[in-house]
Amino acid sequence: MPTATEVDLTQVNLNQANFKDALEALTARVEAIEQTAGNDHLSIGVMTGNLDTTIAAFIIALAATAYDIKVDMFFTFWAVAALRDPKKAPPKKFMEKMFGWMLPRGSQALPLSKMQMAGIGPKMIRSIMQQHGVKSLEQLMKEAGEYGVEIHICEMSMDLMGFKAEEMIDYPHLDYVGAGTFIQLIGESKQAFFL
Repeated sequence: MPTATEVDLTQVNLNQANFKDALEALTARVEAIEQTAGNDHLSIGVMTGNLDTTIAAFIIALAATAYDIKVDMFFTFWAVAALRDPKKAPPKKFMEKMFGWMLPRGSQALPLSKMQMAGIGPKMIRSIMQQHGVKSLEQLMKEAGEYGVEIHICEMSMDLMGFKAEEMIDYPHLDYVGAGTFIQLIGESKQAFFL
C-alpha cells in the first residue's frame, strides 16, 4: 500500500502533466488567433475623389502611424485624380485627354463632397483650415510619405481614365496594383474601410 507521501507525489505528477497539456493547448490556440487576427495594419480604400474625403483619409492614416500602425492606401476611380501632378502632362490619346480635362488635375483642384458653391467651397474650406492651423491636403500627403504610408494606385482605374504613371505626384511609397493586391492587404489588416 502506497504511503501518503507517495500518493501526494503521484497527484503532483498528474497535475504537472495536465498543466503541461493545458499550457500547450492554450499556446496553440493563441498562436492560431495571432495568425488570423491581422497585424497592426490599417488599409484605407479611397474612391470618391473629393477634397474633404481625401483630407479625412490622410488624417486617419497619419493618426494611425502615430500609434505605430502600418498604413496602406488604395486609390481607385475618381480618387486617382488627387494624385495627379498639375505640372506633368505626358502625351495622350483623344479619350485620355477628355478624362484629363474633365477630372481634377491634382489635389489643389479637388471639389468638396457637399457645399461646392459653384467652385468657391474648396477655397473656403482651405481658408478655414488655414485659419484654424489645420494642415493642407498637400502637407498631409507630404507627411504621409515621410511616415511611410504606402499609396497603391489602381491599375484598372489608371487605364480606364487614361492616366499615366508619368503624371502622378512624386511620392516615396507609391506603386500601381490591381484590386486583388488591396484584397490581400485587407486580409492582413486589423482594420479596413473605404472613403
